[in-house]
Amino acid sequence: MARFRYRMQNILNVKEKLETQAKNEFAIAAAKEREEEEKLNALIARRDDCEVQLKGLVESELDVSSIKEAEDALEIVKYYVAQQRLNLAAARQELEVARSKLTAAMQDRKMHELLKEKQFEEFKAEEAAKESKEIDELVSYRFGAGEDE
Repeated sequence: MARFRYRMQNILNVKEKLETQAKNEFAIAAAKEREEEEKLNALIARRDDCEVQLKGLVESELDVSSIKEAEDALEIVKYYVAQQRLNLAAARQELEVARSKLTAAMQDRKMHELLKEKQFEEFKAEEAAKESKEIDELVSYRFGAGEDE
């Protein structure tokens, strides 16, 4: 029996490598998105602490300089929170781009695998037909040789 050889195996190999690369890029983007989200949560917690501290200063003895410092610190943290929200949005956008690349790479690889399977099925059918033909020829030869005797 002949051996099956997929003519476009090298293309399938390239598609598999591209999919692996897309998976790695997706994993990196997902890790970055998680990291940015953790930073945002930390900044929000810090902002909440600053608000509590400011509220405590306002409700206790009035120390204008301490209150002003606390207000300034709160404004700075609010600015950092806004910036971090932008960073998180950018990280999420990168994650979506990586996800779409991964999806495209997976679809491409699957398409080539389906083509390979189809060619293999055709190969098996051809081999079965060849084998059947050989058996028919062998049987007809034996039958013809048996009549001569």
